Amino acid sequence: MRLLISFAALFLSVILLQLSSGGVGPLDVLSGIQLGFSNQEIGLLGSAHFVGFFIGCWWAPRLMGSVGHSRAFAAFTAAGSIGLMSHMLVLDPYAWALMRVASGLCVAGCYTVVEAWLNAKVTNETRGRTMGAYRVVDMSGSLAAQMIIGVLSPASYVSYNLLAILCCAALIPLTLTRLPQPETPAQPRLRPRLAVDRSPLAAAAVVVAALSSASFRMVGPIYGEEVGLTAGQIAWFLSAFVLGGALAQFPIGWLADKFDRRWVLIWLSGASIVSCAITVMSAGLGTQAIFLTATLFGLTTFPIYSVAAAHAHDFATSEERVELSAALMFWFAVGAIFAPYLASVLIDSYGPAALFTMISVGHGVLVIFGLTRLRARPTKQKRTPYVYAPRTSFTIGRLMRRQRDETNNAP
Repeated sequence: MRLLISFAALFLSVILLQLSSGGVGPLDVLSGIQLGFSNQEIGLLGSAHFVGFFIGCWWAPRLMGSVGHSRAFAAFTAAGSIGLMSHMLVLDPYAWALMRVASGLCVAGCYTVVEAWLNAKVTNETRGRTMGAYRVVDMSGSLAAQMIIGVLSPASYVSYNLLAILCCAALIPLTLTRLPQPETPAQPRLRPRLAVDRSPLAAAAVVVAALSSASFRMVGPIYGEEVGLTAGQIAWFLSAFVLGGALAQFPIGWLADKFDRRWVLIWLSGASIVSCAITVMSAGLGTQAIFLTATLFGLTTFPIYSVAAAHAHDFATSEERVELSAALMFWFAVGAIFAPYLASVLIDSYGPAALFTMISVGHGVLVIFGLTRLRARPTKQKRTPYVYAPRTSFTIGRLMRRQRDETNNAP
């Protein structure tokens, strides 16, 4: 308990950051619709966010090594705040795309600082409890960030300034903490090929996971607006997806530890296709039906990244875990960069249902690829444990490595 209290400043910074960064995506969509942006221009904003996210993941450890953790965190939050406050100064989608690069840079950079700080301070005895608390904080902040959209007016100075204030407020707990700054960790080598070598199915699965979550969270408000949801209802729509993902962690984790993880991925993708079909067919059945199907969509798609990561780590050594986690994050970022823009193009051409058609096609390809991989090699008998793997930074693998190794090496 004393340890968690000592980390309260870091966790509070994470919550404030989530409220700010998680709110800007759907707010940009609703604002873009009100300002007359095309769907493709709105999709470009979501893709730009993940371009900044990738840059931040790569650059943050280097900046920490140059100026320290607190100053790096301050620099990244400043970039995010500037991007937020600049929105209503220039009402142009391409200028907004540059601002969203800044917000993605802020998210990745700040999470890298927080996770490096946590990793340096926890011990083997407290790592599991600290990670459990961190996951709860991260998921709770993400859920609250979707709900905040219901009280923010689109295309408003006040709305973007409130998000900028939350981003600036994230500075206060971390910069005032009495915890001494840790030594800067070594930057993990970025070897995307490592994920493909250890598990081609896992690499493909994280791309499909990005196709699902990035397109839904960044372009989903367009779908919600097209089927007649209000801004407040869109907030519930997005929150239902996150809630479904949170509820799925324990049962899917139990299945992934008990059965062949390739079959778990195949069945999850099959269920995702079904949930996409149900979501489209339920669009005219009222808001409650739309919310329930969004929860089902989160239940089936959200755990895929964590199952894929666990499967990839089954074939990795302890020394490869940090770099493998970074490689999986790389492939997720690649999928997340292209998914929102592609989804917006398809919506423009074929209507709002095309969002879920695109996601269904991705999961269909994953099912076929998974079935071919079943014959490629036998599954591992002694496996790493399933853990919820946040898609936050390239350094998250350092926090999770010990948890995977301890169970994997148990007699």
